[in-house]
Amino acid sequence: MKTDSGLHPNILAIRERLAKGRERLRAQHDAGSPGIQVCTRMTDLIDTLVLEIYESVIRELGPRGKELEGKIALVPHGGFGRRDVAPYSDVDLMLLHRHGIQDEVQPLAKLLSQYIVDAGMTLGFSTRTPAQACSMAFKDVKIHTSLIESRYLTGSVRLFSKFFSKFKTDTSRRADRMIEDISVARRSERSRFGESVYLLKPNVKRSRGALREIQLFRWIGFVRHGESSPTTLMRMDLMSPDDRNLLRRAKEFLLRTRNELHFHAGKEQDILDRSEQFRIAKKFGYEGSEAILPVEGLMRDYFNFTGEVRYRVSNFVATSRNKSVISTFFGRLFAHKVGGDYLVGPVHIAATKTGIAKLKTDLTEILRLMKMALLYDRRVEHDTWMEIRQAMTSEKELPLSDEAREEFLSLMGQPGRLGSILRRLHQLRVLERIIPSMSHARCLLQFNEYHKYTVDEHSIRTVENVTDTIHDPGPLGDAYRSLRDKRVLHLAALIHDLGKGFTEDHSVVGAELSLETSAVLGLNSRETETLRFLVYRHLLMSHLAQRRDINDPEVVFQFAAEVGSPDVLKMLFVLTCADIGAVGPGTFNDWKKELLTELYHRTMRQISDDSPSMTQKAQLQRRREKMLDQLGPDGEDPWWQEQVGAMPPNCLYYADSERLLEQIGELKELEKGNAIAWGRYIPERNVTEYTVGTHESISPGLFYTLTGSVSSKQLQILSAEINTLAHGLVLDRFYVHDSNQKGEPSVDRIDDVARDLVKALRFPEDNKPNFSKKWGELEDDDGEALPRMPTQVKIDNTTAEQHTIIDIFANDQLGLLYVITRTLFALELSVCLAKIGTYLDQVVDVFYVTDLNGNKLVDDAQLDRIREELLKAIDEEA
Repeated sequence: MKTDSGLHPNILAIRERLAKGRERLRAQHDAGSPGIQVCTRMTDLIDTLVLEIYESVIRELGPRGKELEGKIALVPHGGFGRRDVAPYSDVDLMLLHRHGIQDEVQPLAKLLSQYIVDAGMTLGFSTRTPAQACSMAFKDVKIHTSLIESRYLTGSVRLFSKFFSKFKTDTSRRADRMIEDISVARRSERSRFGESVYLLKPNVKRSRGALREIQLFRWIGFVRHGESSPTTLMRMDLMSPDDRNLLRRAKEFLLRTRNELHFHAGKEQDILDRSEQFRIAKKFGYEGSEAILPVEGLMRDYFNFTGEVRYRVSNFVATSRNKSVISTFFGRLFAHKVGGDYLVGPVHIAATKTGIAKLKTDLTEILRLMKMALLYDRRVEHDTWMEIRQAMTSEKELPLSDEAREEFLSLMGQPGRLGSILRRLHQLRVLERIIPSMSHARCLLQFNEYHKYTVDEHSIRTVENVTDTIHDPGPLGDAYRSLRDKRVLHLAALIHDLGKGFTEDHSVVGAELSLETSAVLGLNSRETETLRFLVYRHLLMSHLAQRRDINDPEVVFQFAAEVGSPDVLKMLFVLTCADIGAVGPGTFNDWKKELLTELYHRTMRQISDDSPSMTQKAQLQRRREKMLDQLGPDGEDPWWQEQVGAMPPNCLYYADSERLLEQIGELKELEKGNAIAWGRYIPERNVTEYTVGTHESISPGLFYTLTGSVSSKQLQILSAEINTLAHGLVLDRFYVHDSNQKGEPSVDRIDDVARDLVKALRFPEDNKPNFSKKWGELEDDDGEALPRMPTQVKIDNTTAEQHTIIDIFANDQLGLLYVITRTLFALELSVCLAKIGTYLDQVVDVFYVTDLNGNKLVDDAQLDRIREELLKAIDEEA
């Protein structure tokens, strides 16, 4: 008999009991029950329901079912076998049966699996003999690791024992191979779900240091030692009580977090994204401070736990690997002693017994070992690392001697594998004994949408990017390789962001910390000032290249004056590129590199020339002359001479001057009231360029009309140039990403956008902007908006001689540029240049403006009104 839903009444009842059981467990979870307890009770609930389904199937099959009970066993495995089932986890179940009864078992298997799924569980089901299960386990590492977690549920105890005994024995015989296979599979999984512990949107199950890493510990323990329980392994003296307790605390934290993700989503959900971080921090009762948000407290705990798990589990895996006789023999055969206390082999460098004794009590020895590892390009042998780690966690004080300072500075001066060595020193808590502010930065969240790593991870990645520059074949690599002393640059890369997490501006705090660091390390006055400048102004070059008009000679002149010397410019250039690249994957693209390189070259010419201000003027004049030469006989035409003579620097520095002249040539005969548009894809930048030519008189608010048209086509504007030519002509250019196209847009798409740009200018009343507001607001359960990055409007009246510069910091979404330019038009301002983009710390839209007469804005009351109106317009749209 079936109900209207098509389910048997008892299965429907089980389905309802599962839902009510989840509700009870959610109430217990919300009341603060430990994650391990909730998962265990969830497992108990599923055990009970699966057994009831099994018994109903046996009854339904009649005598055949009774006959089968002594020939089969139900075997939970994976998370179900481990008894840590999350609220909506899969249920992995194996129907184990004797050899030769496959046909008899099929009806049972079919009904059992069908009813479990009908009851509302997500089932992973298999039917195997003990021999088949073992055979498949050694062909597929995923099956093997899942079966490690096998336990008996019902049926024949003898059959289960026979299977698991054989599985355990066969695993032991293949231990070396299985450890390698499991390690490779785990590395592959991490590459998909997060290789770094410090990802800001981690997967709490699969990212590095997360629950899967704790499971890896269990799997390796079973393969090598025949036991998967951390408690049992501790009693066998295979792990320390401290390691066991840490894994237990980390597992509790991760399980409770995962349970909350599942309960809130009402389904399996393992990604701890930005909105969930806010919500869970509030729910778990995290309290912030003036400098640290509650969400940053939550994520700091997450990173601390996963970092410790990653380190301790990787050590356990390393010690479990079988050191073959051959590798040990050849390692010793080819090893040679260095300094009396260390052995350098083909792959590793290791400490002797006397070396180990020194490493435990002397920072100098640890740093000397790191230096040798760099010089010989060897990894430090694992046992040696373990000794250092244990000493650092037990030793309360270790003096930083003059010799230790020299060793550290010597280490910082060598590229090699400097980043990886610093990471190891940080993991071992050695680095913070030398640079105390590294302790504050440990696992410190940078809570914005652009940084992908914590402060300490970002800092070390910046060092890695700096040292990797040695292989760059272009100007960036040339700048780095030409530096004779690189240690100040490497030190600046390490500490440049350590001022984050305080109430003051992180660059200002960082400058103070750089002076403290210089004093601790005994840097001379020149090095101290260089380090302070690099840390204090580490964002300067990026901001100028991406927010200011680097074609303006005054911008370059002021930058050159502040930098002062070629070597400092080289360091800042390399640091800036490395810093952007360490924000997250894909942040340092060819376009940014091109902008920074151009600013670097122009500034270097300024610094190297005796009359820098004349150099820029001469360069502009040479470009005008070259452009007239390109025109051939037309270069004698007074119309062309006026156009080239009045060209703004943007046009003079435009990469494709031939294309530019063709476009301006088409404008020569353009009727007033008409417009023309061109579009093309630029593959090296992965952007589409749209250029619009017309007369200034075609339409009031020409620029904001164009931005509205571009936004209406779902195009993300990356940069915009407003070029006013002679005879009232205008050539505006937009660089965009097309959200509706993958890769290069089609010709039809480009032509369609170009036609709409012309229509928007010719018939503005018939072509009003039309686009959805997409401001990316995050809301909690009550619909309350979560914190957004604050909107700021800053006005700069010093950088540009003829323009007022307006910097707008906001959540940049589709239509924002239109809102801003419409407001600027309403304020009777003329936009002469716009730069739009996402930078290191925020999204910034930059506008060079004048009044309608072309004058700079100097009235304070007018500037205050501009600021207020822009803030109001942006907030109203948001």
